[in-house]
This record gives sequence, C-alpha cells and structure tokens, in this order.
Amino acid sequence: MSRSFDLIVIGAGPAGYVAAIRASQLGMNVACIDEWENLDGSNAFGGTCLNAGCIPSKALLESSELFHRAENEFGKHGIKMSGVAIDIAAMQKRKATIVRQLTGGIAGLFKANKIEGLVGHGKLLAGKKVEFTPTDGDVEVLDARYVILASGSTPIELAVAPFDGERIVDSWGALEFSEVPKTLGVVGAGIVGLELSSVWNRLGADVIILEAMDDFLFMADRQIAKDAVRHFKKQGLKIHLGAKVTSAKASAKGVTVKYEDKDGSQTVNVEKLIVAVGRRAFTDGLFADDAGVLTDDHGCIEVDDQCRSSVKGVFAVGDCVRGPMLAHKGSEEGVMAADLIAGEIAELNYNVIPSVIYTAPEIAWVGKTEEEVMASGRPYKTGTFPFAANGRAKVMEQTAGMVKIIAAKDDDEVLGVHIIGPMAGELISEAVLAMEFSASTEDLQRTIHAHPSLTEAIHEASLAVDKRALNFINK
Repeated sequence: MSRSFDLIVIGAGPAGYVAAIRASQLGMNVACIDEWENLDGSNAFGGTCLNAGCIPSKALLESSELFHRAENEFGKHGIKMSGVAIDIAAMQKRKATIVRQLTGGIAGLFKANKIEGLVGHGKLLAGKKVEFTPTDGDVEVLDARYVILASGSTPIELAVAPFDGERIVDSWGALEFSEVPKTLGVVGAGIVGLELSSVWNRLGADVIILEAMDDFLFMADRQIAKDAVRHFKKQGLKIHLGAKVTSAKASAKGVTVKYEDKDGSQTVNVEKLIVAVGRRAFTDGLFADDAGVLTDDHGCIEVDDQCRSSVKGVFAVGDCVRGPMLAHKGSEEGVMAADLIAGEIAELNYNVIPSVIYTAPEIAWVGKTEEEVMASGRPYKTGTFPFAANGRAKVMEQTAGMVKIIAAKDDDEVLGVHIIGPMAGELISEAVLAMEFSASTEDLQRTIHAHPSLTEAIHEASLAVDKRALNFINK
C-alpha cells in the first residue's frame, strides 16, 4: 500500500520549503521532495538560493566589500592599516559554513513541523500521484490530495559559450573560484552579472562585462540606471553595452571571447568567463506527459493569479512559473498556495514585489519606473533626494546615490520608489509597506523618521515630490 499525504511539495527551495511549513502549520500531513546535490556529492535542502545563489553570493559580497573598504575607506576614519591581504580559502570556508548552517536549519524546521523530507527526484503522475525516486533505494509511488510544484530554475547556457565548469562557468561556478582571476569576463549585466563582477573586481580581478542590450539595467528606472553605471565604471568595471557574444573558446591559458558591437567584430582574452544571461524554469522530468500540466512558450508552468495549474489540485510556485525569479516572490506564492489549499483567503500583490541588487551602492526598487508611468499616460510627479545630503550616509562614508519617488498627480498615490545607495535593500521595505497600503507621498511626509538615519532620505524624497525638501535645494 502506497503512502498518502495531504500535500506533496516537489522542490525544497524558498518557494517549496516555505509552502511545506505553512501547510503543516495549517494541519496538513506534508512531504517535501528535493534532489539538490552539491559539488561534493552531498544533498541539501534550500535549492539554488541557499546552496548556490542568494546566500553564498551575499556572503562573498560582504567579505569582498569589507576588504575593499579596508583598503580604500578605513583611512578616512583615521583607521590606519597596512598589509591588508586576501585569504580566499578562508573567505570560501566562511561562505560554506553559512550555507551549511542555513540548509541544515531547513532540515531542522522540517523535523519540528513533522514534515517528511524526502531526498531524491519527484515526478508528478496522472491522478495527483507522485513518483519518488530516492538517491538510494527503490522507486515509490505516493498519493496526494494536493501537489505543489516548486522545482525552481537553472542558468541559461549559451550555445556560443557552453559551460565547461573550469574556464567558462555559470553563476554557481563563479562562487567557487579558489583564487582571484587576473582577468575576468562576464556575459550579462543583469543582477547576477553585476553582483559577481563586484565580488571579483573588489578582490583584484580586471573585469570586463559584455551586455547584449543597448540599455544598462533595462528593467530599472532610467535615472537610477544612469547613476548606477557611472558608479560601477568609477569602480573599475569595464561595461560594454550592445555587445553580443558570438563565440567563446577555452584553452589551458584562458578564454578567447569574440563579440559584435557598434564598431564591428571584437576579441577579448580573459582567464575566466562567467555566463550570467538569466535563468529558465527547471521542469526537466518534473511531470509525466499524461499528467496534464501545461507550460508556456518559455517553459514555465502555466498558472492563474493564485498559482493554480491546469490540473485541479496541483499548484506551481516560484521560479518555475511566470513573474520575476526572486526568492521572496516564490516564498509568498508558496504561502498563498498552502493557505488556499487549507481553505483560507489568500492573495499576492504582484505590483509591490521589491527587487534588489546587492552591489555597492545597492540598488532597489518597487512599483513602476518613471518610463512606465509616462507610457501609461497617467499624470505624475517625482521627487529625488541625494544621499550626499543625508547625515547618516556622510558619517558612513557612503554618500553615493539617491532616493526617487514617483507619485500620481491626481490623488498623490505612490506609484514607484527607486533607491541607489547604502542599504537600499533594507530601505526599500518601507516603500513596499507604504505601497501595500496605497499610501500617498503625504503619508510619507507626515511619518516621523528617526534622525540621523538613512530612512530620512525617503522622507526627504517624499517632500521633494511637492518641492518641500527641507535639507536640499528644491528644483
């Protein structure tokens, strides 16, 4: 007799493991299947985010920024240092320890919530049956009343620059370098490409970024993107826009990369090449042909606004469905799906999902860009405030960037908030909360912000929308 569960979740990344925990909290009997395998052959929950993405990349970003500040900034504070050196092995060990602690924490959460954590491959069959193939053992067919598919995504590989795991690597490989490459090529100037470029640039690599699009950070507000590229170039990143890679050939010495730009054919030689041109939904072997699950032209599982798939009782969440491939978006979809299965009322406001780039300065935004509001035809107003005029930013020696707020002219509703500057990833939460409650700029103006704090920049930007900034000359 096969084992039966109220809910089976396939995938234990941020979308899947959170869905499993929420469902257990709501009284369901839950199993969560995941087959993630690390480079050393060990298995771990947490998916790409915890094992090879969000968490390890932020660990290296933090370490590399501290090294950069020690070399270039501490002297301004009167802290004299000499002989500052990099220990990549220690840096990587710290990163691995953090990853191990967090992934082990998920296993602990599963145990505490009485969730059956199954290590192996899960495949949806017809009739909401799930074929479970353990890493060692016999295949088992499980029964479920409901199923949540949360299989995540995988890096896109270019035919002209195939991964070899040594010279030409994906984002995971770029987090595992045992030494700093003298020269580093990065294909793609998106979030992942910029973060990885920042890590190795700070540690001493000569970095060239090749971006096929003509617009830098096309998804961000143009004013913010223009400011960002200026800061990155000042840091030493060589950013080439409109540069389409045509071939990448690896040898024992490095990688010869050929690309086309407005000036014709170009060639650059680098020691390592990171290909970071985006990710695709990972649904390989996820469901049988007769399971009835539909996918779109991009390979994403088709779902409605509440993450219901084409099969009754089967939900799909996270990177394997439409929308931004962000861990927090996937987690909230997992919570929503679990709530709906339990008969609760649940929804997700897709209009207020924040995005963050953890470079220095950090970049974060929520809502619409000025270009999007302009294209909609809705009358609007904007206000900006530079961190150079913020007392807390000055004492932190982190005055680069600004806060920009876009609001409707008719009812003053906040339509978008865009930040480039220190701790932007933390500051954006105030904007997300404000927009979740359909706040106006007047609401922000009348909210008392602590002094001195970085959040005062949001307060001042809201005042600047009506040309009432108190600590900056209104234009």
